[in-house]
Amino acid sequence: MILGRTERGTPPVEPVTLKILVAGGFGVGKTTLVGAVSEIKPLRTEEVLTEAGRPVDDTTGVEGKHTTTVAMDFGRITLREDLVLYLFGTPGQDRFWFLWDELASGALGAVVLADTRRLEDCFAAVDYFERRSIPFVIGVNCFDTAAHYPAETVRQALDLDPDVPVVLCDARRRESVKDVLVAVVRHAMAYTVEHRHSVTT
Repeated sequence: MILGRTERGTPPVEPVTLKILVAGGFGVGKTTLVGAVSEIKPLRTEEVLTEAGRPVDDTTGVEGKHTTTVAMDFGRITLREDLVLYLFGTPGQDRFWFLWDELASGALGAVVLADTRRLEDCFAAVDYFERRSIPFVIGVNCFDTAAHYPAETVRQALDLDPDVPVVLCDARRRESVKDVLVAVVRHAMAYTVEHRHSVTT
């Protein structure tokens, strides 16, 4: 470097932004997952559970839950300097599913969060993404009070295609959630390449 002259800095990298959905049944940990990993204060649209909602909000297994997402959770995480993920947590109850199509628009992929105590609650989300050809991974939220099963056992119980990743995770831990999100991005990219190849051949 010549005295009095500074080296030119490299131009700032314009990051690629990707949209990821976080779906699953009521009380499975979607809001917790988004909050654990988001680098900004998450936007939450939660309301307190009421007596009027008891007939439609099954709290079996999550009796300590007192709020529910009524629109979406939103968070952001930078995986690399050039890669930013926007996370959209979907509401879990059937009566809010009219929001899903809008939230799913433009999504690269999705995480379907599962609770082994109520595995059937994620069937609808799996069906939704399969029907719309949106690549997804299963994130098995390993609750302290739940029985833990190998990923392959969960795959068989959900009757998943062999290429759908199943990742065991703790939705409260940032590093664990990051592993799930990396799996989504990798799977979605591989899915896109394979889909393009099948279209051109």
